[in-house]
Amino acid sequence: MSLIKFNNRLPWVNSGLSRFFDMDDFFRDGLLDGSVLQQPALNIREKDDEFEIELAAPGLSKKDFKIAIENGYLNISAEKAESKEEKDDDYTRKEFNYNSFKRSLLLPDSVKEEDIKARYENGILKLNLAKKEESKVAPSRAIEVR
Repeated sequence: MSLIKFNNRLPWVNSGLSRFFDMDDFFRDGLLDGSVLQQPALNIREKDDEFEIELAAPGLSKKDFKIAIENGYLNISAEKAESKEEKDDDYTRKEFNYNSFKRSLLLPDSVKEEDIKARYENGILKLNLAKKEESKVAPSRAIEVR
């Protein structure tokens, strides 16, 4: 089972193509507002024993992230607010910046929810989602015909 499922906001929503991809249980993003442009880019790689997720989130720090599992979803969010004030002679300049996002990923049954690890390096949030033992791909072997 894959971690990826297409969201129904795609242009071919009611087509047979959409139903085909939905049946493969690809990624389903739990974000309800449909604003794709406000979400950071996401890469998902499936390996034999785990899923690797990379999320582009430059300019943040580890403390800005909140990661939780709720009702079978992996919820990833971040929030950062900055404020600057400059005073020089006859004027005052004040600027502020606020960044936030939320991604919700439907976890397949094959993920060990208690064994998810996260780290933040060089603007990339990296998550490793270990697979349950019974869902790991067994190595191929030859069967002798007698």
